[in-house]
Amino acid sequence: MVSFSGANDVVCAPLDDTRLDRPAARQASPGAGGIDTRRLVRELQAFGNPRPGRSGYELAITLVPFLLLCGLMLVAVQAGHFLALALTVPAGLFLLRLFLIQHDCGHGAFLASRSGNDWLGRALGVLTLTPYDCWRRSHALHHAGTGNLDARGFGDVDTLTVREFQALTHRGQLLYRFYRHPIVLLGIGPAYLFFLRHRLPIGLMKAGWIYWASAMATNAALALLLAALIFQFGIGVVALVLLPVLLIAASMGVWLFYIQHQFEDAHWDQGADWSFHDAALRGSSHLELPAVLRWFTANIGVHHVHHMASRIPFYRLPEALRAYPRLRGINRFTALQTLGTLRLALWDEDQRRLVPFQDAPRTSAVGS
Repeated sequence: MVSFSGANDVVCAPLDDTRLDRPAARQASPGAGGIDTRRLVRELQAFGNPRPGRSGYELAITLVPFLLLCGLMLVAVQAGHFLALALTVPAGLFLLRLFLIQHDCGHGAFLASRSGNDWLGRALGVLTLTPYDCWRRSHALHHAGTGNLDARGFGDVDTLTVREFQALTHRGQLLYRFYRHPIVLLGIGPAYLFFLRHRLPIGLMKAGWIYWASAMATNAALALLLAALIFQFGIGVVALVLLPVLLIAASMGVWLFYIQHQFEDAHWDQGADWSFHDAALRGSSHLELPAVLRWFTANIGVHHVHHMASRIPFYRLPEALRAYPRLRGINRFTALQTLGTLRLALWDEDQRRLVPFQDAPRTSAVGS
């Protein structure tokens, strides 16, 4: 998508991505609801040990059904049984869950070894169309700077402050309004992100050869896989089956990512006022979904806990939430309540909340 904050253009030197998952040097004092967030982050580390047997089981019950569903649709549609396309939605949800397993790999949370996580993540990246090393780097930067107005632009939805929006030209304001429209965010945006943007290491082109290797190797493996499928089933059948599956998974993923940090009482600060711990707890939501959707979304709705301790495997997040029941009500949303957040578009520095365009103070845009 179009970057309005400018942070996507920053060139970063190579670094150890796992270091970015750790708290910043400045720690928070007791934060939301009197919770000592610094102490809480330390205590949550106890849930950060992956269980190899459980991880293998979770991978198997996600990958095998996804491959079976896609194979069944390809065979059935080639034979003219187009009712098989009704399986598109469950296949898309299984693909979303595979992406969330890849997400855990990026945090070093799914398997015990770093190399195991990395190579599994790279393999899954072919199915999710997401170059693993590029995504891991940008996502680590997102975790390191969540809620920091000075660190926007990597791995998040671009968000302008009211003053920044007012300072744009008429054309700039129109582009930002277009970018923040729900149809663009949840429809055009995911398609652009996965089919075009992820094909190159955008934002990381000068950050090291590994990001080019990640993008190009993923593209090459994806091209081989598609070539084999097209040879067997034909390009029309492959497109008819796989494109909707990918778009459903991508749109669901963007919706999840949006609500995780885009809500009225989200937390933003800058400079010395920003704190990793306060931003992790107060700037991330708790999306409470029905049990089936919780399973398909790999508990990523427990996002405030995830941001405080990103090494917790997704299957242990409910365990952590049960151990700290006070966290259940912080920034809690249901699926229906998230629909109201789609109108929010600007951070109001004075009111310290996200507001829709119509609630922002009226100031004329500068000349175009």
